[in-house]
Amino acid sequence: MNQNDKEVSAPSSPSPTSSPTSSPTSSPTSPSASPSSKTEDGLRQRHGFGRHGPNFGAPTVKPKNFRKTILRFLVYLKPYRVTLFIVFAVAVFSTVFAVLAPLIIGDVVNVLYDGTIGSSKDTGIDYHKIVILVGGLFVLYIASSVFSYIQQYLMVNVTQKMVARLRSDIGSKLSRLHLKYYDTHTHGEIMSRVINDVDNINNTLQQSILQLLTSFVTLAGISLIIFYLNPILALVCFSILPISAVLAKIIISRSQGYFKDQQVNMARLNGHVEEMYTGHKIIKAFGREDKAIEKMNGINEDLYHVSWKAQFISGISMPILYFVQNIGYVLVCIIGCLFILSGSMNIGNVQSFILYSKQFTQPVTQISTVINTIQSMLASMEHVLDLLDAPEELPDPAVSPDFTLKGDVVFDHVHFGYDKENPVIHDLSLNISSGETVALVGPTGAGKTTILNLMMRFYEVDGGSILIDGVDISTLKRPDLRKIFGMVLQTPWLFSSTIRENIAYGKDGAADDEIIRAAKMSYADDFIRLLPKGYDTVVNENASNLSEGQKQMLTIARVFLSNPSILLLDEATSSVDTLTEVYIKEAFANLMKGRTSFVIAHRLSTVKNADMILVINKGKIIEKGSHYDLLKQNGFYAMLYNSQFTDVNMDETFKRIENEMDYNSNAERIK
Repeated sequence: MNQNDKEVSAPSSPSPTSSPTSSPTSSPTSPSASPSSKTEDGLRQRHGFGRHGPNFGAPTVKPKNFRKTILRFLVYLKPYRVTLFIVFAVAVFSTVFAVLAPLIIGDVVNVLYDGTIGSSKDTGIDYHKIVILVGGLFVLYIASSVFSYIQQYLMVNVTQKMVARLRSDIGSKLSRLHLKYYDTHTHGEIMSRVINDVDNINNTLQQSILQLLTSFVTLAGISLIIFYLNPILALVCFSILPISAVLAKIIISRSQGYFKDQQVNMARLNGHVEEMYTGHKIIKAFGREDKAIEKMNGINEDLYHVSWKAQFISGISMPILYFVQNIGYVLVCIIGCLFILSGSMNIGNVQSFILYSKQFTQPVTQISTVINTIQSMLASMEHVLDLLDAPEELPDPAVSPDFTLKGDVVFDHVHFGYDKENPVIHDLSLNISSGETVALVGPTGAGKTTILNLMMRFYEVDGGSILIDGVDISTLKRPDLRKIFGMVLQTPWLFSSTIRENIAYGKDGAADDEIIRAAKMSYADDFIRLLPKGYDTVVNENASNLSEGQKQMLTIARVFLSNPSILLLDEATSSVDTLTEVYIKEAFANLMKGRTSFVIAHRLSTVKNADMILVINKGKIIEKGSHYDLLKQNGFYAMLYNSQFTDVNMDETFKRIENEMDYNSNAERIK
């Protein structure tokens, strides 16, 4: 397919190594997102959690519809509700055991104090009681650790099963999506949903949910105990919270703008590096290395300044908040000592309270951080649900009708537009007999490739019908329909595997002799045998170890192997050299014998022998007939054919001819 035809065909195609579920009809684009989409993807990525991650204050993406997203999220967790209940129960026990430990430490301190300078100094330290208390302390810590291990084990199991199910649903959905979805979403955006968003859900569910639960239980347990020990000291601890909250808000508000700028500049840097990588040959050819380096240094300098400010302001949050917390800690120590001197508290209780005061602010900070992380996870879940809820192809019928396949094709008043308000095909009626070769000729954007897309049911017609041997293709299951066709596009499509497997993709269970025969018929066998590993040579990630012509010959071999009833050739020889083109044309001539064939070509010399030539412009057939009949008419095609022997290209020729001929009257005459 002509790369410039993307306004009438799917504009985002798979890369050479893309999944088979991707559209094979789309024109190539870069597999990465645009800078704007990269910025969005960068802002989606979750920021580390913990007491204060390095990105403390970074902007958090929130779901647009919180209630709907959380309900759908819970639906995915529903099959594991029993396990989750056990996880939550075990997490509560683990946290409670850990929270009770400082109380026992306080009792140990009291026994030591009483046995040395307290009321029991005459009898000495009660080591038996200390052994019991320390033994109980060990039991608590061991039990807490065991329960913590159990909760992590169960949560990992739940998380991985849930995420595996989610990935499975996404993979299945991608194969059912209407191709219009790929038209309107960049590769980067789709990849972000499939990889980044799912990974964010996985990490957050596995770590942050439990951390949120244990933080709430810890905060509740500590609050109850410190109020039980001494309400006044408890109020001192709580008085620190609003001060910390105000300071955190100030820090976040100051750093958030810098973090956004950091993501924007990071996206600019990624886009520039990708552009320099994919176009490095052009840069070297035009001697633009210095300009590229200069631009790189400018972007890097901008990124340095905003990153420094973002990380500095975020980094000072730790010492500032620790300073406030330590003030509270000092106040607890001073007031606690006064209570000891007054006799209203014993030293063990004060010791326990000091330990609790050190732990008190930690769950508060964790809760605020984890909530942001969970909001980011729900935003990722919302992105994934948007994909899962996207419109799908119309469902296939349960079974395909039986019919004798000959190859008669009828377009009956077909209307179609990628955008309903801008139709591409206008009332197209066409009758092709079995075994005929039909050439589609026209300028970029005329609708040539769209006709092939409609035949393959990559898109559904908006009006009219397409019939094969009298059977409406909409009544056929898509796999059954597509087995009828063999399609070769202008842009070769190969995946990262051996040459043997790439050719065998055209037929399930193909034998080696069939693969070699197909390669010979496409004149690929000679160059394959010259490769170091022959048919076992692995096509690398971007198929850069093969020339464009070699890649095209492999895709042609794939079609030879599939032995289709109807051929669809979209500029199939555009990437091969002149000598190879001659050989391939001879091979196609043999393959097309007795088969209905549709050929798109810009070089009119390649379609001279077609049984019928359709001249298409703006979605309408304006002329049709054999090559010599159209030349005799001395009309659109004749002027077009003669113009190719000049220096004017086809698109410019069409514009010139449209000014010289009455387009509407020609279209009406042919209709």
